[in-house]
Amino acid sequence: MSWLQKMSKYGMPLVIALSVILGMVIQQNIDTQKFNGKNSGFQAGNKLDAVIDYVNREYVDTVDVPSLVENTIPKILEELDPHSVYIPAVDYEAVNEPLEGNFDGIGVQFNIQKDTVSVVKVILGGPSEKVGLRDGDRIVKVNDTVIAGVGITNEKVMKLLRGKKGTKVKVGILRRGEPELVNFTIARDEIPLYSIDVSYMIDETTGYIKLSKFAKTTYKEFQEAIAKLKALGMKKLVFDLRGNSGGYLDAAINIADEFLEADKLIVYTEGKSRPRSSYYSTQRASCADLELVVLIDEWSASASEIVAGAIQDNDRGQIIGRRSFGKGLVQEPVMFADGSSLRLTIARYYTPSGRCIQKPYNEGQEKYFDDIHERYMNGEFEQADSIHPMDSLKYYTVLGRVVYGGGGIMPDAFIPADTTGISDYYTKINRKGLEYQFCFEYTDNHRAVLTRFKTAHEISDYLDKQKVLEQFVAFAADHNVPRDAKGLKISGETIEVQLKALVARNVLDNDGFYPIIQEIDKTLLEGIRLLQNNK
Repeated sequence: MSWLQKMSKYGMPLVIALSVILGMVIQQNIDTQKFNGKNSGFQAGNKLDAVIDYVNREYVDTVDVPSLVENTIPKILEELDPHSVYIPAVDYEAVNEPLEGNFDGIGVQFNIQKDTVSVVKVILGGPSEKVGLRDGDRIVKVNDTVIAGVGITNEKVMKLLRGKKGTKVKVGILRRGEPELVNFTIARDEIPLYSIDVSYMIDETTGYIKLSKFAKTTYKEFQEAIAKLKALGMKKLVFDLRGNSGGYLDAAINIADEFLEADKLIVYTEGKSRPRSSYYSTQRASCADLELVVLIDEWSASASEIVAGAIQDNDRGQIIGRRSFGKGLVQEPVMFADGSSLRLTIARYYTPSGRCIQKPYNEGQEKYFDDIHERYMNGEFEQADSIHPMDSLKYYTVLGRVVYGGGGIMPDAFIPADTTGISDYYTKINRKGLEYQFCFEYTDNHRAVLTRFKTAHEISDYLDKQKVLEQFVAFAADHNVPRDAKGLKISGETIEVQLKALVARNVLDNDGFYPIIQEIDKTLLEGIRLLQNNK
């Protein structure tokens, strides 16, 4: 075989391969030089800007650079921690609204029943009440567009009814007893969003406050609730922070301040670029004389944990329930010119004993947010001894009691999740939402009678006489959930209390719901018992 033949057979493929590789290296060098050349206008170190600029100038197709940036920022933040977030301008108002304390709208609570938007409650003093809308009205048209029977969603309804303050919206109402639609023109206005779901007296000396978030208006609402309950004779307080995911740091500090005598450490924050900032109680102490129990659960987070930690570490009251979420990171908001915002974690917060209650997030965000499910699967919702804190995370309260860090606030008294009223029958009716459907229809059909009552207990007594549970069982059977004697033996009491509470909510809002539902709220009942026993 000649040299040329040998080269053709063995060498040429190698030469070609080397040429391709060399070509790629040469091309890479050329591109690198171009990338780093004078035309780029960027110094080494501004790599992200340089990449975006280079893609914009040289990419084979036209690139939507703003969209590229919008999609890139969240990816960067994902590498930091679970609570540093980017909020696009289009989402900013909706995300920030719950903490601002108000929104612009027409002032109704609604529900979609049988593909029709039904008004559950007209907000007192709101624009809808001023023009004459009533509880139970059906909204059939909005601005001459029919919204009944067309598969309308909650999101679409809110988009139609909400709008800037002062703008107007026309609604066509189907009202019981009226043969034709009743039309209203409503001028949108500011609608308050309250932080306190309810405040009432459980007995002659024990008050109850349910706080759902820490917003701009929270501290003022709290002061008003305390003043109201003290005027009614409150000496003891059950402060319910269950399900409260947090909010503004200053709102938490101000509320904790009311429970503590002067010069007690409430919380401190510290970060790489933020020196330690310590927050102490002042001379306020309007609640320092109250016996106190604080309720928490696995969804109590952030600002809720600041308050609970301050109360616990200063031995000011008892914390009862289940281990809280474990969010101990402080976010600072930064606004951009286009209306978007960045909330960057800039510090950790620490309870007075020195605990950072931020749970670990080093295994990724998916595992971080799946932690609550893992707790449930590991039995933590049922047994206190399923939690095994490490001695290295041991801290001490003012009186020397042991508390633990490493992920959430551990309650002083553990209350397991209540599963005593759960049966297959209960699960079936709950899955179909039959309790809500029944209670709406019942309220609608008996509104003239129910609206005469002024308290939750009056409604509860009335419904007892009407044998509302039996009516519901028949209703459920008509909706393909037949009567189940065994299930009713297990769940009958739970279902009946929930029915009465839901009807009362339709009439008196949360002032009707909570005083009734407390009959089966084991965590709240334990809090009441502890206060009554003066422990």
